[in-house]
Amino acid sequence: MSRGIRLSRRLEAVVSLVKPGSRVADVGTDHGYVPVALTERKIAASVVAMDVREGPLRRAQDHVRQRGLEDQISLRLSDGVEKLEAGEADTVIAAGMGGELIIHILGEGQRLWETVGHWILSPQSEPEKVRYYLNSHGFRIDREVMVEEDGKYYVVMDAVRGDSEPLDREQALYGPRLLENPSPVFWQFLLREEAAYRRILKGLAEQTGHRAAARREEIEERLAGLSRILAARVTEEERSKEDLD
Repeated sequence: MSRGIRLSRRLEAVVSLVKPGSRVADVGTDHGYVPVALTERKIAASVVAMDVREGPLRRAQDHVRQRGLEDQISLRLSDGVEKLEAGEADTVIAAGMGGELIIHILGEGQRLWETVGHWILSPQSEPEKVRYYLNSHGFRIDREVMVEEDGKYYVVMDAVRGDSEPLDREQALYGPRLLENPSPVFWQFLLREEAAYRRILKGLAEQTGHRAAARREEIEERLAGLSRILAARVTEEERSKEDLD
């Protein structure tokens, strides 16, 4: 019996948001690690592994064959969800790609919005754009997970169709669910963000012109928002300490 597959922290976070018994489509499957894990762990009832490129899909096919899962995982060459039929999946995963590409996949998949109940998304860039898109197109972010891996921070969000809630700038930037239930990794991420913005602001100090001024204003606004969030953490810690006393 082969040993169960080991996933990166990011992919473990993706798998953790899949509900048992789901019918899953994994867009941009690459090596097929997520479909294999979902199948071997008996989380998914069925999995369609999809990729726009033949090379990654061949690697996924080889991996699936090595694990003896050919009858349980369907592999499909597809641009986004183009080759996914309505009713084939109730959960779509799009992870490890840029935010703009995830938005494109969502937009091209509008025909699936009423039949796919969960969209598990992990943008490698511009997560705020993904959140704004979801918020303005009738999606609600139910859960978010942040993990750190090799010095990089990744967010994974579970979006569902339903009444969207007001989303302010800080919620779009840092995640409404992450702000509600901040983890130690999330606090580390915020502190790193604050330090990075302070370095940028220092570098802009002696620059002149409209572009530099606009950039300084943007960074100062980001720092002000981070200060509010981090100050709330200090308040919560003080309250916890008082309760213990």
